Amino acid sequence: MDMDMASNSLTASYTSSFSEPFAITRSLPALESPASVADKTSYLASLRSAVTEAQAQINKELTSRMEEDNARAAASKNGVVDDAKEEENYGEEVQEDED
Repeated sequence: MDMDMASNSLTASYTSSFSEPFAITRSLPALESPASVADKTSYLASLRSAVTEAQAQINKELTSRMEEDNARAAASKNGVVDDAKEEENYGEEVQEDED
């Protein structure tokens, strides 16, 4: 994430060779110079909120891409995705059992 003070925005971008890129931008209020403690506090609260919103959107986007990747992998194996197994192993590096 990059905080651009000139344009007062928080921007995050994602690129991948396998899925569509996306960018998220959240506007931030202007911070007067010199800023009072109250102005700085308000700005930091806005920044915290923007980061939280951006993180939620990033998580949503990446989860969607992960599901698309899993569907593509299953289709290439001519199999069906085991949703229960995917849920159980979410976020874990799993080595496949040999049958």
